[in-house]
Amino acid sequence: MARDSMERFDPGRRRVLTTAALGGAALGGAGMLGARSAMAQAAGPLVPRSMLEQGQPIVTPPYGVPSKFEKDVVRRPTDGTPTDLSSWSFTPLQDLHGIITPNGLFYERHHNGVPTIDPDQHKLMIHGLVERPLVFTMNDLMRFPAVSVIHFLECSGNSLSEYTKPAASVQTTHGLLSCVEWTGVRLSTLLDEVGVKPEGKWILAEGADAAAMTRSIPMEKALDDALIAFGQNGEALRPEQGYPVRLLLPGFEGNMSIKWLRRLKVGDQPFMTREETSKYTDLMPDGKARQFTWTMQAKSVITSPAAGGMIEGGPGPVQITGIAWSGAGRVKKVDVSVDGGRSWTEATLDGEPLPKALTRFRLPWRWDGSPTVIASRVTDETGYVQPTREDLISERGNAYTYHYNAIAPWKIGRNGEVTNAYAAGA
Repeated sequence: MARDSMERFDPGRRRVLTTAALGGAALGGAGMLGARSAMAQAAGPLVPRSMLEQGQPIVTPPYGVPSKFEKDVVRRPTDGTPTDLSSWSFTPLQDLHGIITPNGLFYERHHNGVPTIDPDQHKLMIHGLVERPLVFTMNDLMRFPAVSVIHFLECSGNSLSEYTKPAASVQTTHGLLSCVEWTGVRLSTLLDEVGVKPEGKWILAEGADAAAMTRSIPMEKALDDALIAFGQNGEALRPEQGYPVRLLLPGFEGNMSIKWLRRLKVGDQPFMTREETSKYTDLMPDGKARQFTWTMQAKSVITSPAAGGMIEGGPGPVQITGIAWSGAGRVKKVDVSVDGGRSWTEATLDGEPLPKALTRFRLPWRWDGSPTVIASRVTDETGYVQPTREDLISERGNAYTYHYNAIAPWKIGRNGEVTNAYAAGA
Protein backbone atom coordinates (compact mmCIF):
# COMPACT_ATOMS: atom_id res chain seq x y z
CA MET A 1 0.00 0.00 0.00
CA ALA A 2 1.45 3.38 -0.99
CA ARG A 3 2.64 5.57 1.90
CA ASP A 4 0.79 8.67 0.69
CA SER A 5 -2.44 6.65 0.65
CA MET A 6 -1.84 5.49 4.25
CA GLU A 7 -1.27 9.05 5.40
CA ARG A 8 -4.73 10.05 4.23
CA PHE A 9 -6.50 7.44 6.41
CA ASP A 10 -8.47 8.66 9.38
CA PRO A 11 -7.06 7.24 12.69
CA GLY A 12 -10.59 6.25 13.67
CA ARG A 13 -10.89 4.13 10.57
CA ARG A 14 -7.61 2.47 11.46
CA ARG A 15 -9.08 1.47 14.84
CA VAL A 16 -12.17 0.04 13.14
CA LEU A 17 -10.02 -2.06 10.86
CA THR A 18 -7.90 -3.23 13.77
CA THR A 19 -10.98 -4.19 15.78
CA ALA A 20 -12.45 -6.09 12.85
CA ALA A 21 -9.16 -7.91 12.34
CA LEU A 22 -8.92 -8.89 16.02
CA GLY A 23 -12.52 -10.05 16.00
CA GLY A 24 -11.84 -12.17 12.99
CA ALA A 25 -8.80 -13.71 14.63
CA ALA A 26 -10.93 -14.86 17.54
CA LEU A 27 -13.38 -16.65 15.29
CA GLY A 28 -12.97 -19.84 13.33
CA GLY A 29 -14.65 -21.49 10.34
CA ALA A 30 -17.73 -19.58 9.20
CA GLY A 31 -16.98 -16.92 11.77
CA MET A 32 -13.81 -16.02 9.90
CA LEU A 33 -15.84 -15.42 6.72
CA GLY A 34 -18.15 -13.14 8.62
CA ALA A 35 -15.19 -11.22 10.00
CA ARG A 36 -13.75 -10.89 6.50
CA SER A 37 -17.05 -9.45 5.31
CA ALA A 38 -17.05 -7.00 8.20
CA MET A 39 -13.52 -5.99 7.32
CA ALA A 40 -14.54 -5.43 3.73
CA GLN A 41 -17.41 -3.17 4.76
CA ALA A 42 -15.18 -1.23 7.12
CA ALA A 43 -12.35 -0.87 4.64
CA GLY A 44 -14.57 0.21 1.76
CA PRO A 45 -12.46 0.60 -1.39
CA LEU A 46 -9.33 -0.66 0.39
CA VAL A 47 -10.49 -4.26 -0.12
CA PRO A 48 -11.85 -4.43 -3.69
CA ARG A 49 -14.46 -6.95 -4.77
CA SER A 50 -11.82 -8.68 -6.90
CA MET A 51 -10.17 -9.88 -3.65
CA LEU A 52 -13.38 -11.48 -2.38
CA GLU A 53 -14.28 -13.68 -5.34
CA GLN A 54 -12.53 -16.08 -7.65
CA GLY A 55 -11.21 -14.81 -10.96
CA GLN A 56 -11.54 -16.27 -14.43
CA PRO A 57 -9.72 -19.54 -15.24
CA ILE A 58 -6.90 -19.84 -17.75
CA VAL A 59 -7.56 -19.70 -21.51
CA THR A 60 -10.61 -17.48 -21.02
CA PRO A 61 -10.52 -16.76 -23.91
CA PRO A 62 -7.88 -18.95 -25.64
CA TYR A 63 -6.50 -15.88 -27.49
CA GLY A 64 -6.00 -13.04 -25.03
CA VAL A 65 -7.92 -9.78 -25.41
CA PRO A 66 -7.71 -6.43 -23.57
CA SER A 67 -9.71 -5.71 -20.42
CA LYS A 68 -13.32 -4.69 -20.99
CA PHE A 69 -12.39 -1.38 -19.37
CA GLU A 70 -10.16 -0.63 -22.37
CA LYS A 71 -13.01 -0.99 -24.86
CA ASP A 72 -12.55 2.58 -26.14
CA VAL A 73 -8.92 2.01 -27.08
CA VAL A 74 -9.59 1.11 -30.72
CA ARG A 75 -8.74 2.07 -34.28
CA ARG A 76 -11.17 4.63 -35.63
CA PRO A 77 -12.16 4.91 -39.30
CA THR A 78 -11.91 8.06 -41.34
CA ASP A 79 -15.10 9.76 -42.47
CA GLY A 80 -13.44 11.18 -45.56
CA THR A 81 -13.89 8.33 -48.07
CA PRO A 82 -17.03 7.20 -49.94
CA THR A 83 -16.28 3.50 -49.36
CA ASP A 84 -14.74 1.49 -46.54
CA LEU A 85 -12.99 -0.80 -49.06
CA SER A 86 -10.55 1.89 -50.21
CA SER A 87 -10.09 3.70 -46.93
CA TRP A 88 -8.15 3.84 -43.68
CA SER A 89 -8.35 3.72 -39.89
CA PHE A 90 -6.23 5.47 -37.25
CA THR A 91 -4.08 4.08 -34.42
CA PRO A 92 -5.04 5.52 -30.97
CA LEU A 93 -1.65 7.06 -30.25
CA GLN A 94 -2.99 8.87 -27.18
CA ASP A 95 -3.65 5.56 -25.41
CA LEU A 96 -0.35 3.81 -26.12
CA HIS A 97 2.81 3.50 -24.03
CA GLY A 98 6.39 2.96 -25.15
CA ILE A 99 7.03 2.59 -28.88
CA ILE A 100 5.44 -0.75 -29.86
CA THR A 101 1.94 -0.76 -31.39
CA PRO A 102 -0.22 -3.78 -30.48
CA ASN A 103 -1.16 -5.76 -33.59
CA GLY A 104 -4.87 -5.12 -33.11
CA LEU A 105 -4.31 -1.34 -33.07
CA PHE A 106 -2.00 -1.07 -36.10
CA TYR A 107 -3.46 1.48 -38.52
CA GLU A 108 -5.12 0.26 -41.73
CA ARG A 109 -4.89 1.47 -45.32
CA HIS A 110 -6.51 -0.66 -48.01
CA HIS A 111 -7.12 0.03 -51.69
CA ASN A 112 -9.76 -2.65 -52.32
CA GLY A 113 -10.47 -4.44 -49.07
CA VAL A 114 -8.61 -7.17 -47.15
CA PRO A 115 -8.22 -10.45 -49.07
CA THR A 116 -8.52 -13.87 -47.47
CA ILE A 117 -5.42 -15.87 -48.43
CA ASP A 118 -4.61 -19.48 -47.57
CA PRO A 119 -0.88 -19.53 -46.72
CA ASP A 120 -0.61 -23.11 -47.98
CA GLN A 121 -1.69 -21.92 -51.43
CA HIS A 122 0.15 -18.59 -51.50
CA LYS A 123 3.31 -18.18 -53.59
CA LEU A 124 5.85 -15.44 -54.22
CA MET A 125 7.34 -15.23 -57.70
CA ILE A 126 10.60 -13.41 -58.52
CA HIS A 127 11.24 -12.98 -62.25
CA GLY A 128 12.33 -10.49 -64.91
CA LEU A 129 16.00 -9.58 -65.23
CA VAL A 130 17.25 -12.48 -63.10
CA GLU A 131 19.36 -15.55 -63.84
CA ARG A 132 17.01 -18.05 -62.18
CA PRO A 133 13.31 -17.07 -61.98
CA LEU A 134 11.87 -18.80 -58.92
CA VAL A 135 8.56 -19.31 -57.14
CA PHE A 136 8.64 -19.54 -53.34
CA THR A 137 6.01 -21.09 -51.08
CA MET A 138 5.58 -19.85 -47.54
CA ASN A 139 7.44 -22.94 -46.35
CA ASP A 140 10.30 -22.07 -48.70
CA LEU A 141 10.51 -18.54 -47.31
CA MET A 142 10.62 -19.71 -43.71
CA ARG A 143 13.57 -21.98 -44.45
CA PHE A 144 15.80 -18.98 -45.20
CA PRO A 145 17.68 -17.16 -42.39
CA ALA A 146 15.26 -14.74 -40.71
CA VAL A 147 15.77 -11.51 -38.77
CA SER A 148 13.62 -9.48 -36.38
CA VAL A 149 13.78 -5.68 -36.53
CA ILE A 150 11.78 -2.80 -35.03
CA HIS A 151 10.62 -0.17 -37.53
CA PHE A 152 7.76 2.30 -37.87
CA LEU A 153 5.38 2.32 -40.82
CA GLU A 154 3.69 5.61 -41.74
CA CYS A 155 1.18 6.36 -44.47
CA SER A 156 2.40 9.17 -46.73
CA GLY A 157 -1.01 10.77 -46.13
CA ASN A 158 -0.56 10.86 -42.35
CA SER A 159 -1.51 14.36 -41.08
CA LEU A 160 -2.68 15.47 -44.55
CA SER A 161 -5.63 17.24 -42.90
CA GLU A 162 -3.18 19.69 -41.32
CA TYR A 163 -2.43 21.34 -44.67
CA THR A 164 -5.90 22.83 -44.99
CA LYS A 165 -8.46 21.54 -42.44
CA PRO A 166 -6.71 20.57 -39.19
CA ALA A 167 -8.35 17.67 -37.35
CA ALA A 168 -9.58 17.61 -33.76
CA SER A 169 -7.59 14.78 -32.11
CA VAL A 170 -4.09 13.35 -32.16
CA GLN A 171 -5.57 10.05 -33.33
CA THR A 172 -6.97 11.65 -36.47
CA THR A 173 -4.04 14.00 -37.07
CA HIS A 174 -1.19 11.50 -36.63
CA GLY A 175 -2.78 8.04 -36.30
CA LEU A 176 -1.69 6.67 -39.69
CA LEU A 177 1.47 5.58 -37.92
CA SER A 178 2.46 2.40 -36.11
CA CYS A 179 5.66 0.69 -34.97
CA VAL A 180 6.21 -3.04 -34.42
CA GLU A 181 8.81 -5.76 -34.41
CA TRP A 182 8.88 -7.31 -37.88
CA THR A 183 10.22 -10.79 -38.62
CA GLY A 184 11.13 -12.04 -42.06
CA VAL A 185 13.78 -12.71 -44.69
CA ARG A 186 16.00 -9.99 -46.11
CA LEU A 187 14.99 -9.28 -49.70
CA SER A 188 18.67 -9.26 -50.55
CA THR A 189 18.83 -12.93 -49.54
CA LEU A 190 16.15 -13.87 -52.08
CA LEU A 191 17.73 -11.69 -54.77
CA ASP A 192 20.99 -13.55 -54.23
CA GLU A 193 19.07 -16.78 -54.72
CA VAL A 194 17.66 -15.75 -58.12
CA GLY A 195 20.72 -13.81 -59.29
CA VAL A 196 19.94 -10.25 -60.42
CA LYS A 197 21.36 -9.36 -63.84
CA PRO A 198 23.65 -6.27 -64.01
CA GLU A 199 21.01 -4.22 -65.83
CA GLY A 200 18.43 -4.92 -63.10
CA LYS A 201 17.98 -1.54 -61.35
CA TRP A 202 14.31 -1.55 -60.31
CA ILE A 203 11.77 -4.01 -58.90
CA LEU A 204 8.02 -4.03 -59.47
CA ALA A 205 6.28 -5.24 -56.30
CA GLU A 206 2.70 -6.49 -56.68
CA GLY A 207 0.12 -7.48 -54.08
CA ALA A 208 -2.50 -10.22 -54.28
CA ASP A 209 -5.39 -7.93 -53.29
CA ALA A 210 -8.25 -6.99 -55.61
CA ALA A 211 -6.52 -3.66 -56.33
CA ALA A 212 -3.36 -5.47 -57.52
CA MET A 213 -1.43 -2.74 -55.69
CA THR A 214 1.93 -2.17 -57.42
CA ARG A 215 4.95 0.05 -56.80
CA SER A 216 8.42 0.47 -58.28
CA ILE A 217 11.26 -0.16 -55.80
CA PRO A 218 14.82 1.06 -56.43
CA MET A 219 17.37 -1.77 -56.32
CA GLU A 220 19.51 0.16 -53.83
CA LYS A 221 16.71 -0.04 -51.26
CA ALA A 222 16.00 -3.69 -52.03
CA LEU A 223 19.62 -4.59 -51.34
CA ASP A 224 19.83 -2.38 -48.23
CA ASP A 225 17.23 -3.08 -45.52
CA ALA A 226 14.12 -4.31 -47.38
CA LEU A 227 12.39 -7.23 -45.67
CA ILE A 228 10.00 -9.94 -46.83
CA ALA A 229 8.00 -10.02 -43.60
CA PHE A 230 5.76 -12.78 -42.30
CA GLY A 231 5.85 -11.96 -38.57
CA GLN A 232 4.62 -9.01 -36.52
CA ASN A 233 5.25 -8.64 -32.78
CA GLY A 234 6.04 -12.33 -32.44
CA GLU A 235 3.04 -13.72 -34.29
CA ALA A 236 1.97 -14.08 -37.91
CA LEU A 237 0.99 -10.91 -39.74
CA ARG A 238 -2.64 -9.92 -39.29
CA PRO A 239 -4.76 -10.15 -42.48
CA GLU A 240 -5.09 -6.35 -42.65
CA GLN A 241 -1.29 -6.08 -42.45
CA GLY A 242 -0.56 -8.38 -45.39
CA TYR A 243 -0.98 -11.98 -44.19
CA PRO A 244 0.70 -14.21 -45.03
CA VAL A 245 3.62 -12.11 -46.37
CA ARG A 246 4.38 -8.50 -47.21
CA LEU A 247 7.20 -6.27 -48.33
CA LEU A 248 8.65 -3.87 -45.74
CA LEU A 249 10.74 -0.87 -46.79
CA PRO A 250 11.87 0.80 -43.53
CA GLY A 251 11.63 4.59 -43.56
CA PHE A 252 9.77 4.74 -46.90
CA GLU A 253 6.15 5.82 -47.29
CA GLY A 254 3.79 3.04 -46.23
CA ASN A 255 2.10 2.32 -49.56
CA MET A 256 5.41 1.06 -50.98
CA SER A 257 5.55 -1.76 -48.42
CA ILE A 258 3.22 -3.89 -50.55
CA LYS A 259 0.93 -6.20 -48.59
CA TRP A 260 -0.13 -9.73 -49.61
CA LEU A 261 3.02 -9.81 -51.75
CA ARG A 262 2.79 -12.20 -54.71
CA ARG A 263 5.26 -10.96 -57.33
CA LEU A 264 8.58 -9.16 -57.69
CA LYS A 265 9.69 -8.34 -61.23
CA VAL A 266 13.20 -7.02 -61.82
CA GLY A 267 13.53 -4.38 -64.58
CA ASP A 268 15.95 -1.76 -65.85
CA GLN A 269 13.72 1.27 -65.14
CA PRO A 270 10.78 2.33 -62.96
CA PHE A 271 7.47 0.79 -64.05
CA MET A 272 5.45 4.03 -63.76
CA THR A 273 2.37 2.48 -62.17
CA ARG A 274 -0.80 4.37 -61.28
CA GLU A 275 0.42 4.68 -57.69
CA GLU A 276 3.53 6.63 -58.73
CA THR A 277 2.09 8.81 -61.49
CA SER A 278 -1.48 9.91 -60.83
CA LYS A 279 -1.19 9.03 -57.12
CA TYR A 280 1.51 9.46 -54.49
CA THR A 281 3.17 12.38 -56.25
CA ASP A 282 3.44 15.87 -54.75
CA LEU A 283 1.96 18.85 -56.60
CA MET A 284 4.06 21.99 -56.16
CA PRO A 285 2.89 25.65 -56.39
CA ASP A 286 4.31 25.99 -59.93
CA GLY A 287 2.14 23.11 -61.19
CA LYS A 288 4.96 20.59 -61.39
CA ALA A 289 4.81 17.38 -59.38
CA ARG A 290 7.54 15.83 -57.29
CA GLN A 291 7.89 12.09 -57.92
CA PHE A 292 9.55 9.28 -55.95
CA THR A 293 9.44 11.21 -52.66
CA TRP A 294 9.83 8.01 -50.68
CA THR A 295 11.55 8.88 -47.40
CA MET A 296 9.33 9.97 -44.50
CA GLN A 297 11.04 13.03 -43.02
CA ALA A 298 11.60 13.58 -39.30
CA LYS A 299 8.45 14.18 -37.27
CA SER A 300 7.26 14.25 -33.68
CA VAL A 301 4.02 14.69 -31.77
CA ILE A 302 2.99 15.00 -28.13
CA THR A 303 0.57 12.17 -27.35
CA SER A 304 -0.24 13.19 -23.76
CA PRO A 305 -1.65 15.66 -23.04
CA ALA A 306 -2.87 15.81 -26.62
CA ALA A 307 -5.61 17.24 -28.80
CA GLY A 308 -8.91 15.54 -28.12
CA GLY A 309 -8.08 14.92 -24.46
CA MET A 310 -8.10 16.62 -21.04
CA ILE A 311 -5.73 17.36 -18.20
CA GLU A 312 -7.70 15.82 -15.36
CA GLY A 313 -7.46 17.13 -11.80
CA GLY A 314 -6.56 20.74 -12.42
CA PRO A 315 -3.19 22.48 -12.05
CA GLY A 316 -0.17 20.54 -10.85
CA PRO A 317 2.47 18.12 -12.15
CA VAL A 318 1.95 16.76 -15.67
CA GLN A 319 4.16 14.40 -17.61
CA ILE A 320 4.42 15.52 -21.21
CA THR A 321 5.16 12.52 -23.42
CA GLY A 322 5.14 11.74 -27.10
CA ILE A 323 6.89 10.01 -29.98
CA ALA A 324 9.43 11.05 -32.59
CA TRP A 325 10.71 9.29 -35.70
CA SER A 326 12.64 9.74 -38.94
CA GLY A 327 12.75 7.74 -42.14
CA ALA A 328 16.32 8.97 -42.60
CA GLY A 329 17.65 7.15 -39.53
CA ARG A 330 17.75 7.79 -35.80
CA VAL A 331 16.23 10.54 -33.68
CA LYS A 332 18.98 12.76 -32.25
CA LYS A 333 16.96 14.92 -29.86
CA VAL A 334 13.48 16.27 -29.12
CA ASP A 335 12.75 19.74 -27.76
CA VAL A 336 9.47 20.64 -26.06
CA SER A 337 7.87 24.07 -25.66
CA VAL A 338 5.23 24.85 -23.04
CA ASP A 339 4.85 28.53 -23.95
CA GLY A 340 3.75 28.51 -27.57
CA GLY A 341 7.24 28.16 -29.05
CA ARG A 342 8.89 31.12 -27.31
CA SER A 343 11.31 28.80 -25.51
CA TRP A 344 12.30 25.13 -25.84
CA THR A 345 13.59 22.50 -23.38
CA GLU A 346 15.29 19.27 -24.42
CA ALA A 347 13.21 16.24 -23.44
CA THR A 348 14.48 12.91 -22.10
CA LEU A 349 14.48 10.01 -24.57
CA ASP A 350 13.58 6.47 -23.48
CA GLY A 351 16.77 4.53 -24.16
CA GLU A 352 18.97 4.66 -27.24
CA PRO A 353 16.95 5.57 -30.35
CA LEU A 354 16.65 2.82 -32.97
CA PRO A 355 17.02 3.57 -36.69
CA LYS A 356 13.73 4.19 -38.51
CA ALA A 357 11.73 3.40 -35.37
CA LEU A 358 9.63 5.42 -32.95
CA THR A 359 11.41 7.04 -30.01
CA ARG A 360 9.49 7.88 -26.84
CA PHE A 361 10.28 11.25 -25.20
CA ARG A 362 9.22 12.69 -21.84
CA LEU A 363 9.35 16.01 -20.01
CA PRO A 364 8.04 16.71 -16.47
CA TRP A 365 6.04 19.95 -16.29
CA ARG A 366 4.04 21.75 -13.63
CA TRP A 367 0.94 23.33 -15.14
CA ASP A 368 -0.19 26.48 -13.31
CA GLY A 369 -3.71 26.39 -14.75
CA SER A 370 -3.16 29.16 -17.29
CA PRO A 371 -4.05 28.70 -20.97
CA THR A 372 -0.97 27.86 -23.03
CA VAL A 373 0.28 25.99 -26.10
CA ILE A 374 2.61 22.97 -25.98
CA ALA A 375 4.55 21.44 -28.88
CA SER A 376 7.48 19.17 -29.73
CA ARG A 377 10.26 19.53 -32.31
CA VAL A 378 12.58 16.69 -33.39
CA THR A 379 16.08 16.79 -34.85
CA ASP A 380 17.33 13.60 -36.54
CA GLU A 381 20.86 12.28 -36.94
CA THR A 382 21.24 13.96 -40.36
CA GLY A 383 20.74 17.37 -38.71
CA TYR A 384 17.26 17.85 -40.20
CA VAL A 385 14.97 19.87 -37.90
CA GLN A 386 11.19 19.45 -37.95
CA PRO A 387 9.68 22.60 -39.57
CA THR A 388 6.78 24.79 -38.50
CA ARG A 389 3.49 24.56 -40.38
CA GLU A 390 4.04 28.04 -41.79
CA ASP A 391 7.47 27.17 -43.18
CA LEU A 392 6.24 23.88 -44.67
CA ILE A 393 3.27 25.46 -46.46
CA SER A 394 5.43 28.36 -47.62
CA GLU A 395 7.71 25.84 -49.33
CA ARG A 396 5.06 23.50 -50.69
CA GLY A 397 1.80 25.41 -50.99
CA ASN A 398 -1.69 24.12 -50.21
CA ALA A 399 -2.02 21.84 -53.26
CA TYR A 400 0.35 19.37 -51.57
CA THR A 401 -1.30 16.26 -50.13
CA TYR A 402 1.36 13.92 -48.77
CA HIS A 403 4.35 13.96 -46.40
CA TYR A 404 3.13 16.56 -43.89
CA ASN A 405 5.65 16.60 -41.03
CA ALA A 406 5.30 20.02 -39.37
CA ILE A 407 5.35 20.78 -35.64
CA ALA A 408 1.96 20.06 -34.02
CA PRO A 409 0.94 22.63 -31.36
CA TRP A 410 -1.72 21.66 -28.81
CA LYS A 411 -3.68 24.40 -27.01
CA ILE A 412 -4.50 23.86 -23.33
CA GLY A 413 -7.52 25.72 -22.00
CA ARG A 414 -8.06 26.95 -18.46
CA ASN A 415 -10.42 23.99 -17.85
CA GLY A 416 -7.74 21.50 -18.94
CA GLU A 417 -9.24 20.78 -22.36
CA VAL A 418 -6.61 20.12 -25.03
CA THR A 419 -7.29 21.09 -28.65
CA ASN A 420 -5.43 21.37 -31.94
CA ALA A 421 -4.12 24.94 -31.99
CA TYR A 422 -4.77 25.11 -35.72
CA ALA A 423 -8.29 23.62 -35.65
CA ALA A 424 -11.31 25.84 -36.09
CA GLY A 425 -12.39 27.36 -32.79
CA ALA A 426 -9.24 26.31 -30.93
